[in-house]
Amino acid sequence: MTEAARHVGLGALAHRNFRLFLFGQGTSLIGTWMQSVAQGWLVLTLTDSPFYVGLVSALGSLGVLAFTLYAGVIADRTDKRRTVLITQSLLMLQAFILAALVWAQVVTVWQVIVLAAAVGVVNAFDIPTRQAFLVDMVGKDDLMNAIALNSSMFNAARIVGPAIAGALISLVGTAWCFFLNGVSFLAVIGSLLAMRLPRFEPRPAGDSAWKGFREVVSFVRGDRRVATLVTLTAMLSIFGFPFLVLLPVFARDVLDQGAAGYGALTAAVGTGAMLGALAIALNSTRITQKGRLMAVGGASFGLLILVFTLSRSFALSLALLALAGCAMIVNNALTNTMLQTLVPDHLRGRVMGFYSFVFVGLSPLGAFQAGVFAERLGAPLAVGAGGLICALAVVIAVWRVPELRNAV
Repeated sequence: MTEAARHVGLGALAHRNFRLFLFGQGTSLIGTWMQSVAQGWLVLTLTDSPFYVGLVSALGSLGVLAFTLYAGVIADRTDKRRTVLITQSLLMLQAFILAALVWAQVVTVWQVIVLAAAVGVVNAFDIPTRQAFLVDMVGKDDLMNAIALNSSMFNAARIVGPAIAGALISLVGTAWCFFLNGVSFLAVIGSLLAMRLPRFEPRPAGDSAWKGFREVVSFVRGDRRVATLVTLTAMLSIFGFPFLVLLPVFARDVLDQGAAGYGALTAAVGTGAMLGALAIALNSTRITQKGRLMAVGGASFGLLILVFTLSRSFALSLALLALAGCAMIVNNALTNTMLQTLVPDHLRGRVMGFYSFVFVGLSPLGAFQAGVFAERLGAPLAVGAGGLICALAVVIAVWRVPELRNAV
């Protein structure tokens, strides 16, 4: 496996622990995407309001906004595998509770909000820890390959999960999506338990969490490349990525589609993203201009989202979303790789906590503003304006910070 993986440019697969991780996470993420689609459809059915669709998504990430910076400090000091085992178990419990509420026909939008908020708190600790855990499994030489393969797996699940969810919602309702998501967590829990890792040696706590946070802020501010990458990620999180939150509104109110159509739109994003991530994985050893490719991906993503909002053809919308997904993952994967390459080892958990804070934690602001403007001005105008802002932000950033566009 080692020789074959390296021969085709997939060096991360030469590591047994990463292969286990990829299988477990891939299975679990199919369930996660099923739940994401089902939850959006459930909220729209319960409330008939784009505002509530955006609100639930926003509150679902509020915990990341509140706790992920502290979680980055914890990730640098604790056993990462143990932390991820705990977080994945808690996420499994939430899925089973939501399934039970729907099956009992007592579910309300407020219950969904509370459970979504709980998921956000758990994810605040899960996301930066999993990101920092990658380098423990594969080392720095295979890191970009691992990030790209992880993105490929994530987006392959984005294709399969929504397709299954769309069919299940139409046939038997949303509860089965939540229940199967709960079952899928058993795969990732089993893969984590099967890993062979060196015995964890806890580091002395030493300085306070606040001092640890100040140290990472000083590092981010002191490197223009890192600061710009973090700022651009924040801009895309607030103004670009909320198009995913409003896809149920585009499916039903703009393109005249039902739950299956919504699932297809989400799957189109995943198809493009998966292909983009695979292209990066297969060419990871040959990509020498990471900064420029990141900029092309970010600017293209914003413009493609803008054009998508102008489409009233379902087939054209699918194609545009696939291209947008490809551009999005090129930007995200290269941003992640550059950050992890630039950061010293003892700061990795905290920097990835900072990255998770802007990438996921700021999404409540993005989802909320998109929901508010969609309610008042319509979803196309709200999402289209965000796409244009993202494209302009990337162009201005790489023009003002030449060392970023020349990053290798």
